[in-house]
Amino acid sequence: MAISSTIHRVNLNVADMDRHYYADHALTVARHASETDERMMVRVLAFALHAHERLEFGRGIGTDEPDLWQRDLTGRTERWIDVGLPDERRVRKACGQSEHVVIYAYGARATALWWAKAAPELERCRNLDVLALSDATTAALEALAERNMELQLMVQEGDAWLASGDHRIAIERERLTAGGDAGR
Repeated sequence: MAISSTIHRVNLNVADMDRHYYADHALTVARHASETDERMMVRVLAFALHAHERLEFGRGIGTDEPDLWQRDLTGRTERWIDVGLPDERRVRKACGQSEHVVIYAYGARATALWWAKAAPELERCRNLDVLALSDATTAALEALAERNMELQLMVQEGDAWLASGDHRIAIERERLTAGGDAGR
């Protein structure tokens, strides 16, 4: 018998002054049995940073779908978002199928090794943004993981903060690529 996913409910309030996007989202996030709280929370952060009425979570680990994607009304992929350290062939394929691809890499040492290997090939992808999240950011995100969450994201002049109750996290991210739309 397969181990089932754990369901997390997130009430997310987004105030993105850079994009002039202000909305509330009620998210149902399935955490795969093999997925860590850290990875799940990076997916939630990616959703918050790119929040849009058509942004949705993919089917999950082990599928050809991204972690998140935004499709237009015809079904064409406008934005493909993956978290972690995906295979460079997967990233190149995504760049060919989508207008814009964003990777949220995390795990400082692993990210540095992955990027050193993948950069020569991936830097040619003009519609790709790779952002490395700091270990402090992902550890703080992981600490917020609960079955029911109330989160608020604020973005202003490129800086982002995620809050839950009295906890406020400054989102530290480093842009590794020169293409795309600055991780937005």
